[in-house]
Amino acid sequence: MHRRHLLSAVGALLPATAAAQSAPPALTPPTGAQDEAGWARVAEAFPARPEGLINLEYGAFGQMPRAVEAAFSRYTAQVNQEGAAFTRRGFVPYYLKLRQTIATALNADASEIALTRNATEALHALISGYNRLKPGDAVLMADHDYDSMQTAMQWLKARRGVEVVRLALPHPATYQNLIDTYEQALKTHPAIRMMLLTHVGHRSGLRLPVREIIAMAKARGVDAIVDSAHAWGQSPVDVRAEGFEFAGFNLHKWIGAPVGVGALFIRKDRVEAIDPYMGENVNPRDPVSARVHTGTANFAAQMAAIDALELHTKLGSATVEARLRYLRDLWAEPARALKTIDILTPADPRLHIGITSLRLKADPSPEAHTALTRRLMEAHGLFTVTRTGLDGGACVRVTPGYSSTPADMAKLLSALRAL
Repeated sequence: MHRRHLLSAVGALLPATAAAQSAPPALTPPTGAQDEAGWARVAEAFPARPEGLINLEYGAFGQMPRAVEAAFSRYTAQVNQEGAAFTRRGFVPYYLKLRQTIATALNADASEIALTRNATEALHALISGYNRLKPGDAVLMADHDYDSMQTAMQWLKARRGVEVVRLALPHPATYQNLIDTYEQALKTHPAIRMMLLTHVGHRSGLRLPVREIIAMAKARGVDAIVDSAHAWGQSPVDVRAEGFEFAGFNLHKWIGAPVGVGALFIRKDRVEAIDPYMGENVNPRDPVSARVHTGTANFAAQMAAIDALELHTKLGSATVEARLRYLRDLWAEPARALKTIDILTPADPRLHIGITSLRLKADPSPEAHTALTRRLMEAHGLFTVTRTGLDGGACVRVTPGYSSTPADMAKLLSALRAL
């Protein structure tokens, strides 16, 4: 279905509730973070772990639960079999239901949600479309922000004539010194009009106190665009409570949707701050959808994302957060005593979830950390990833997931002690 015809149909139906038939998969949530029998049942809902490999790199993308994978396969066959007759008539209820399901999970309105292929696409649309900038203004970003988001912020310098201010976030970080760092930047650079905030950093796993930073910035007339790609699903996200006005999300990391499903959020009373994408025609009944243009998306992936969200809702983001933090603490906190490595994410539970990175104290180079990831894999079967871009040097990111166990964390800790 051509996108403009789809959005016309969507606009005509909003705010009607979609009636797509999608039976939510069965899942009994664990009773707590340490309910190993319950978490073993969760693990069984996902693909079997590869023999001889312990995946501690769930931050790249989240595997679909097997029930979602099966639904994705069915939807793919349906779309392929029915062709345009389905995409022009039968898909709209699924589209509407996905928007509403996302909105409900985030405490937003469906009219504030546009579907994208990933958080990067959503955030590029927000950054490039933000229209409150004029030559001489400034924008703010940090070393913890995602590479392509930093590139987009730098693009504003050439296109909008603004100054780009870049922070190195403090290490060790505390709840207050993070707030103070942003506040000091705003005081030092009064021309700042917009800032990029990464809710949970993909490099170190640092979780920003976004609510406090957004409120502090707002008091100074500064807008925040929030990269919440890693936060939602690892933890609950409430856009109203956090004060979000502009944000991008992924559904294929912690929600368990097929790769290629994301979301853009613009608070309904701020939609005029983001220009329509490259002159896109605006449907008055659905103005947020004109702020991004993905072209033809993967219909089946968006349909299966409904199943993934319903399964994740049964599990509960708060339950996931408690489990991932528990697994993280099993290795990261004891590893602080090791003389050879530095744990980059603070012990303060407000500042981390599951992702945590480590840095070699003797050599912060990318080469040394790539060698470490290779050693962890070859000698111990532990799959991790090197991250670069922090001002303090490279690091190795460790990201447990739904199939991770305390035994995995113990094996990692043992490997680090053997360095």
